[in-house]
Amino acid sequence: MITSFDQLDLNKTYSYADYLTWQFSERVELFRGRVFRMSPAPNRRHQEIAGEIFYHLKFFVRQGMCKVFTAPFDVRLPLPENKQKKGKVDTVVQPDIVVVCDPSKLDEQGCNGAPDFIVEILSPGNSRREMKTKFELYETAGVKEYWLVEPLRECVTCYHLDATGQYVGSRPYFAEDDIPSRALEGFVLKGRDILNELADLD
Repeated sequence: MITSFDQLDLNKTYSYADYLTWQFSERVELFRGRVFRMSPAPNRRHQEIAGEIFYHLKFFVRQGMCKVFTAPFDVRLPLPENKQKKGKVDTVVQPDIVVVCDPSKLDEQGCNGAPDFIVEILSPGNSRREMKTKFELYETAGVKEYWLVEPLRECVTCYHLDATGQYVGSRPYFAEDDIPSRALEGFVLKGRDILNELADLD
């Protein structure tokens, strides 16, 4: 039984079945079978932004089929069909905010399949992970829309899948902008609702 992160072999690949047996408190994610330790608890700025976005999303989806969740919430991402191994899941992530509109993807463990909408908020030390590795994972898995919030730049960049399954990025949105969603038709977040939080915390 694995009871400490230090017992893991970081050169080995693991599956979701392995992940479920680990008995330690540290939060980790699996990227194509490789274990990544998550950063320490997010700072206040991160939490303020996540809370505001969650609040507006929760209000928007309250009468529909979609459900919104905040970390820690396990999302098991699929490989493309031509690369899937029967019964094996090797990618488990914990995005800051997740919206799932297909109830069949939800179970007691979290979400099994690509969510419709994901928000990640950059924190010191995880920028490369969010900007490169998770970008590629979400695109490959078919996450329809991915928002990347950059507190240091005080902006939001939105990515949506095009007809070829590739992400197309928006221009950066700032506090004076309205930020529309393509995956959640009708949802528009005012930049000032989250980005003004940054000014208040400086």
